[in-house]
Amino acid sequence: MADVAKEAGVSHQTVSRVLNEHPNVRSETRARVMEAIDKLGYRRNLVARALVTKHSRTLGVVSFDTTLYGPASTVYGIEQAARAAGYFVSIVSLKSIDRAGVRDALDYLADQGVDGIVVVAPQRSAAQALADLPFDKPTVAVEGGEAGEVSVVCVDQYEGGRQATGHLLDLGHETVWHIRGPSDWLEAEGRVAGWRSVLEQAGRPAPEPLAGDWSPRSGYEAGRSLASMKDVTAVFVANDQMALGVLRAFTERGVRVPEQVSVVGFDDIPESEFFSPPLTTIRQDFGAVGRHSIEVLLRQIEGQGSHERERLVVPPVVVRRASTARR
Repeated sequence: MADVAKEAGVSHQTVSRVLNEHPNVRSETRARVMEAIDKLGYRRNLVARALVTKHSRTLGVVSFDTTLYGPASTVYGIEQAARAAGYFVSIVSLKSIDRAGVRDALDYLADQGVDGIVVVAPQRSAAQALADLPFDKPTVAVEGGEAGEVSVVCVDQYEGGRQATGHLLDLGHETVWHIRGPSDWLEAEGRVAGWRSVLEQAGRPAPEPLAGDWSPRSGYEAGRSLASMKDVTAVFVANDQMALGVLRAFTERGVRVPEQVSVVGFDDIPESEFFSPPLTTIRQDFGAVGRHSIEVLLRQIEGQGSHERERLVVPPVVVRRASTARR
């Protein structure tokens, strides 16, 4: 900084104000300092800065199975929101979802000096592990269910299941079949509960859900089973990838969508509007999830309501396309 100050003909305090975007610096002075920085190739020492300020301007993210669209999109939304707030992100992706794995990830990020941590916890085991851990670092869980005293930001999966099922009943279908996600995923639980509640309130039979694992292959196998049944006219699939497999199975068996069977997915992945036919689905706003999780975390870091548990719920939205029609 002293070299930059000498080159620009200013004090090192002025250089500090420019680097920290202080408003009380004249534009011509700011330009002269930035020119000196470029000429000398100056870079701030972030480690030294963290020692002085006690803040690293870095946030930790713990995630599970980022090969799936939902977790990957959630992490991306968190990272974009963090960068917009002036923070960098350090990500740990775990395969082992247990207390020891979560503890190790949190300790690793704490050792890096992160200011706070977001844990993407869509599975019940992850949420339980997080709830059981004594941890004094500001922490937010995404999805996470009831993660103990940890603040939670989530999409209303229950409402999404209700919207998908209600949409199909409104089209005149007598009942709605469901292909669910894995039983240990909180998102799958919420979607099943929403589906079942609408059918029960309408006095309609709730067929036994077919099991899936989020993959197109599992949707394809479930779709082959449904295609052999005579009374199936509407299907709610717990994610768009499985819905893609269902559409393939129906096409192979000569079942026309939506003329014979209407299909609704969940997530609104970028490819869903290009399925054949374009898929009606439930959109999750991962950008809003990212923004809210960072907002809650920064309130904890800045000491605003740091002892108050928050729960923010992002509403889902029905996206109507050509895969659904009146019975």
